[in-house]
Amino acid sequence: MGKVTAKFSDGEDTIRPDRNRSLERGIEILRAFKPGSDLLGNGELAERTGLSRATVSRLAQTLVDTGMLEHDRRRRAYRLAAPVLSLSHAMRSGSPVLNIASPLMRKEAEQRKINVGLAIADRGEMVYLESVRYSHRVAWRNVVAGQRVPIELTSLGRAWLSVAPEDLKRMLCSQFQKRRPAAWKTLERELKAAEESIRTHGYCWASWQPQVVALATPIVVIDQPVYVLNMSVTSEAAPQDIVDRLGQPLLNLAHRLRDLIQHL
Repeated sequence: MGKVTAKFSDGEDTIRPDRNRSLERGIEILRAFKPGSDLLGNGELAERTGLSRATVSRLAQTLVDTGMLEHDRRRRAYRLAAPVLSLSHAMRSGSPVLNIASPLMRKEAEQRKINVGLAIADRGEMVYLESVRYSHRVAWRNVVAGQRVPIELTSLGRAWLSVAPEDLKRMLCSQFQKRRPAAWKTLERELKAAEESIRTHGYCWASWQPQVVALATPIVVIDQPVYVLNMSVTSEAAPQDIVDRLGQPLLNLAHRLRDLIQHL
């Protein structure tokens, strides 16, 4: 893959003099809200952020005053407010990468009757920027933009990890080991195999959900975050047959996107 010159986040709360701690803590409170955790009280926010209850109470009230959170007085808890959704829409509609990638991804999904996704890393997870899901059932859609998946289990995450700097990779692998101690030896072997597959073939694959095989490849562009493109399909066919069928189309689309992103 060559030397990586793209942007990577260290994923840590490194204290620097040019960073505003109050702002960082406020963002940590917003980050605590995830699907299935739509209503959080001061205690839960304190536990998830590592902040004191007094700090959480003060910052949460500021976020309520600025419209980012709603306060449910009866339940004594907070939920994300509508302006957060508008920020997400503004990001997606204003992203030059998504503006060029989405039509190409949709065309590929429709022609090959597959799922095509684009994601970036955020701490220990991958975040879908776009997900085009093919299905005969038009209304069926179980992966959407903004959804998070674990780095260590998915082809998306393993492809990203294969080009990450060694110090960042070690830090994340330490987190994965603590998160999944019983499965770590197997996971470690799979991560190494994925890295070797990226070096040899340009992509890796994983099947962490029943009957779903997904291939992924990193898109490395200077001064850009590392994007990861994947293709997946739900099938009872042998995984290797799917890998053989989708490997080259995945690389072809990734190469085209890389060229377009380089000229933005």
